[in-house]
Amino acid sequence: MILQTDETIIDHFYSFIENDSFPCVGAKRALVKKNIHVMLANRFDSSDGDNDILKYAYNFIGKYRENGEGLHSMAIIFKDRSVMDEARFEKLMWRRLQSLRDIDAAEFGYDTRVSADPLSPSFSFSIGEEAFFIVALHPSSSRQGRRFSYPTLVFNPHSQFEKMRENGTYSRMREVNRERDIKLSGSINPMLRDYGEASEIFQYSGARHDAEWKCPFKKTNI
Repeated sequence: MILQTDETIIDHFYSFIENDSFPCVGAKRALVKKNIHVMLANRFDSSDGDNDILKYAYNFIGKYRENGEGLHSMAIIFKDRSVMDEARFEKLMWRRLQSLRDIDAAEFGYDTRVSADPLSPSFSFSIGEEAFFIVALHPSSSRQGRRFSYPTLVFNPHSQFEKMRENGTYSRMREVNRERDIKLSGSINPMLRDYGEASEIFQYSGARHDAEWKCPFKKTNI
């Protein structure tokens, strides 16, 4: 299928989430509430658009802080459809995240509610002093539920999950997501860990890692 316009790409993304087989019920809820904000960027392997991405992200953060009820996500879809395997995608993903944080660090510290150390069980990615859990999508993902036609980084505010833990709704959503993922892929994602058990860096790309894997993300100012 050839997708030619920005509007068509965004519609395709929404349809991807709406599909009955898509495992994340949180994303489905956010979409129904029109709380998924989408930006289209160009090349996944270039930092040329990173300032524009941060500008969009800061606007999203402001809106989220004003009205943080329910679930919210920001998706950056890269129109670059170059064929890349999972290892190449992950390398570029960390390059993009590092670049965004390095630019952000000139103006903002790290969200003090989480750790800036990627090896810490309390780590979350931070821009604009707001922590995010990242979900990456791309055509070559080993996880079927993440196979979207374009490289995409979905930023999910960490604080919304903390609110769900406090009100007792997080565990049920997590279990439903895992049940749906098993139904789709035949097995649970081996990288899944609950926050505080292990660093969430292992979950961002969807790729499987062994104990020898070294995350390339470097700490910046806190």
